[in-house]
Formats: sequence, C-alpha cells, structure tokens
Amino acid sequence: MAPSSRSPSPRTKRLRRAQGEKEVGRSREREDDGRGREKRNSRERDGDIGRDRDRERKRDREVGDKRRRSGREDTEERGRAGRDDERYSKGRHERSTSPSDRSRRSSRRSPERAIASRHDEGSNARGGGEEPNVEEDSVARMRAVEEALAAKKKEEPSFELSGKLAEETNRYRGITLLFNEPPEARKPSERWRLYVFKDGEPLNEPLCLHRQSCYLFGRERRIADIPTDHPSCSKQHAVIQYREMEKEKPDGMMGKQVKPYIMDLGSTNKTYINESPIEPQRYYELFEKDTIKFGNSSREYVLLHENSAE
Repeated sequence: MAPSSRSPSPRTKRLRRAQGEKEVGRSREREDDGRGREKRNSRERDGDIGRDRDRERKRDREVGDKRRRSGREDTEERGRAGRDDERYSKGRHERSTSPSDRSRRSSRRSPERAIASRHDEGSNARGGGEEPNVEEDSVARMRAVEEALAAKKKEEPSFELSGKLAEETNRYRGITLLFNEPPEARKPSERWRLYVFKDGEPLNEPLCLHRQSCYLFGRERRIADIPTDHPSCSKQHAVIQYREMEKEKPDGMMGKQVKPYIMDLGSTNKTYINESPIEPQRYYELFEKDTIKFGNSSREYVLLHENSAE
C-alpha cells in the first residue's frame, strides 16, 4: 500500500512562517542599508561642493582685502605729502630762515620740487634780466610729477586678477571647461527641441532643450550634455546658451525675452547654421527651423518648439 501523505504539523508551519519573516526582514535591512549609503554619498558630495565654494569666497576676499589695503596706503601717502607741503609753505611765509636752515630744508624737498627748482635756476641764469617763461616752467613741473608717479607705480605690487582662480573653479569632473555662462543666462519659458536627422531620415526621439540654461555639445562624454561622437567634432565643440535680452515687441515696445543663442568654442572643423559656418567665440541667435551641423558630421539638428507648425 502507498504511504499516505500527511499535512505538516502546526509546529512545522510556525517554523516555516518564522523563517519567511526573517528573510523578509533581512531583505528590508539590505534595502535600508543601500538607501543609507546613497544618502551618505550624496551628503559627502554636497559637502565637497560647499568646501570648494568656501575656498573660492576666501580667495576672493583675500584679493579684495589686498586691493583695499593698497588703496588706503596710497591715500595715506598722498595725505602725508600734502601735509608736508602745507608745513613748508607756512614756514616760508611766517618766519625768516638762515642759510643753513634753507640748505637743510632744500635737502628734504621732494624730487619733483628739486627738479623744478633746478629748472628755475637754469632758466634765470640763461635769461639774465629777462622775465622767466611761465609755460616752460609749468611743462617742466608736469614732466617731473609724471616721472615721479611712473617711478612709484613701478615699485607698487600688482594685485590684478591673473585668471588662475577662474581656471581652477571652472572645472567639472576634472576637466577645465572652455565656456562660462554670462550674467544674462536664463532658463527658457518655451519648450525648445532639437530634431536629429541623418541623410534625411529622423533619428530617435527629439532632444529636449528647456530644462537647463545651456547645453554643451562635444565628443567628451564626461562633460557634454549632448555628445557628438563624429571624429571631426572637438571635445568641447559648441554650446547653446539661453540669454535674456532686450527685444522689440510687435507693438513697438521694448521688453526682455529669453532666446537661444549658439557659440562655437574654437572647434577645429567649425559649426554651421543653415550650411553657413559661424565665427568662434561669438554668439549667434537661433530661430525656429534653423538647421545646425557640427564639423563634418552628416547629422543635422533642426530647432523647433512645442508651438511650431507641422
């Protein structure tokens, strides 16, 4: 006779149920651990970005402090020179001096006065009893002052921006970007799109261009928003930038509008709008139904927006 099949006992059922609950608990703990690691990684990335920004602000403040200190020193030096001039003029008019005092005071005169006085003595010696030439004296004094200022400027340190700070801060994923967004950069209100064609046939879905204020085209996939993999394209080939500019409305009034512009970033094989090459490092406004090409690639990018006619 065949053995009869028996249902598991209640104890066996409880053990199986407990094992199932333990497995569910372990899977939930693994999911919670994964989410916790992602949150910690995101916080670490945010902390790195914040520290970089703090370092940039600190450098800018140091440069500004140096400039202000240099300006204050120049102002104080001019004030001291003015006070010395006033003391000298008052002493000359209020009391008489001995020849020895005059010699000591003349030795303390500024280089501009010494040059001007020598010029006056020479002109008097040459002219004899004739009246001094006022124009020549003023010209000589002006030249002496200019020479003194030029010598002073050579000695002063230069705190002008060298461009190194901007180069260090304009990096993304270890790569120095060839482009900085202008102050008038804005996100567009219209939903612009790029339709990609090759040999007259559409490729894939259109590219949406309304979520950012600029889009970088190029072969460097680590930084390019829209990669262009053709060998004739540069790593950082061109950029489409939205700018808020003053435009004349249909009623004749001026108003601000956000419009798309394109700039070639000095690529080797150029950027084309409607088959015409554009100059590098210069903005060109884009209009609806414009066709863009990069280098020798056969792909064509047609610019349209959501309200464009079919």
